[in-house]
Amino acid sequence: MHTRHREPQLLGNEGTLERMARILAARNIDPADAALHDDPEPFSPLDALLAGMPPRYQAAVADHPTVLDWVRQVTEAALAPSLRARRQVTTGPSLLMAGVVGAGKTHQAYGAVRLLVQGGVGVRWRATTAADLYADLRPRPGFDSERQLAAVSRCPLLIIDDLGAANASDWTEEITYRLINRRYNYELPTLITTNLRISDLRAYLGDRVASRLAQMTTRVEFEDLDRRRYGAAA
Repeated sequence: MHTRHREPQLLGNEGTLERMARILAARNIDPADAALHDDPEPFSPLDALLAGMPPRYQAAVADHPTVLDWVRQVTEAALAPSLRARRQVTTGPSLLMAGVVGAGKTHQAYGAVRLLVQGGVGVRWRATTAADLYADLRPRPGFDSERQLAAVSRCPLLIIDDLGAANASDWTEEITYRLINRRYNYELPTLITTNLRISDLRAYLGDRVASRLAQMTTRVEFEDLDRRRYGAAA
């Protein structure tokens, strides 16, 4: 359930019908045939999550110790709205993963979301690259960019991929600060990846953004190894 810019709905990024159609297709089930059965096979939370994930990351596995520790902390902070209800991500820590292109940062981020769901935690989430975020939020006729920014800001779990890779401007710095500051104030868990070195964040993102990130995130730098190229060569 998550649109291209990922409306915060339970465990996905597309509409219910589209998500169900993708799950049926993955199981080689004709939707017309499925409609004939009185007791269709139930969709698991993991099925719903994977239907809303980019195919490249549907099998992602988080194995970095710092990422696993983040999953543990978010799981412990998850709350159930009632005794019989599934626990939901509400508040929790944030994580900043820095490293060269291809180091596996995005893979770890999606793997972390999978681990949460596999651990029995409900997740309303979005994922976006910084460049797509700025493109979606640019003011244009007939579009309420303030409302969209508010929706992204309050999403319980947000992945921001490639922060610092888009062309910087006063406008992008202001948007980034407002988004990060709101999530900082409401203690909403955020997974951020960047190709920048942590020591270079301030120069590229500005003092205000770098200051908030320093306060709200655990930071980890991945080794300087492009796993995509290494894997292709192997």
